[in-house]
Amino acid sequence: MSESEARLNLTYRPRRLRRTDAIRRLVRETVVRPSNLIHPLFVIDGNGEPEPIASMPGQSRLTIKGLIDECLALRDLGIPGVAIFPKLDSSLKTAEGGGALNPDTLVLRAVRSVKAAVPELAIITDVALDPYTNHGHDGVLTADGQDVANDETVAILCEMAKLNAEAGADFVAPSDMMDGRIGAIRVALDEAGLTDTAIMAYSAKFNSAYYGPFRDAVGSAQAAGTNLLGKQTYQCDPANRRAAIIETELDEAEGADVLMVKPAGAYLDIIRELRQRTSLPVAAYQVSGEYSQIHAAAQLGWLDYKRTRDESLLGIKRAGADMILTYFAKEIAAGK
Repeated sequence: MSESEARLNLTYRPRRLRRTDAIRRLVRETVVRPSNLIHPLFVIDGNGEPEPIASMPGQSRLTIKGLIDECLALRDLGIPGVAIFPKLDSSLKTAEGGGALNPDTLVLRAVRSVKAAVPELAIITDVALDPYTNHGHDGVLTADGQDVANDETVAILCEMAKLNAEAGADFVAPSDMMDGRIGAIRVALDEAGLTDTAIMAYSAKFNSAYYGPFRDAVGSAQAAGTNLLGKQTYQCDPANRRAAIIETELDEAEGADVLMVKPAGAYLDIIRELRQRTSLPVAAYQVSGEYSQIHAAAQLGWLDYKRTRDESLLGIKRAGADMILTYFAKEIAAGK
């Protein structure tokens, strides 16, 4: 059969728009830019060297000085924001998580220092008690120790949010998934005159198996004795789409400024539906387990590291996320 005989009579050939790199770039619908990224960072006390996190290759716990240096580097790469998570010594943890309300606690000192050194960088702080409790849960426990006490926890989170805002956090980010905490925190901030502090709500945070390396990084796994800590009574059920959307709608009604889905990769359908339902900015957190599994597969030679990393972020952005919290942020911004 000749070439002319084999040619199909097609009016439209989509491959025309994939023929060269220049054409592909011209028609590309989704682009991940440094300005879309937020880098989560871990801070520890002291003046020592960074502590590599074994379960998160390439990530370390940094002293405040190291944190400042990293924030300066991220700023220079065009990354507009960082999320700071403290890793406290176990001696500072209690059942009630009282260290969260210490006005000189580690994360507050870190925020003050970073804001003074890099004022143009947006700082996001976590509002939850898991770094401060000796049981690893995000709030105080009920009298029988079998669950987290919702309303008592919310009262503590309100005080915690005010301290973070006063220290200079641009966003307080409640990650605890207690009912009503967004509205209560908004009222607490406004009554304290902290009306400019925004709330980035962990709105659809699922009870996911992907959090294990993060729990190692902040020490909540060590406190609980396992990184498989069950939080099913307050985090969203991974099986439930409608329930997760209800959570996002409640947070919007209560005054959230940004709505977040966490994890990102396994919940792209939630990101897409949320993007279609709200006019608020949508954030997605590509969590530690997503990051580490790409590293692990690449180290075994099973996946191309760079292509898999980039594809994972494109998928999150394409689903509708305006901003992505990711441990890949620095590499992406540096073009590595």
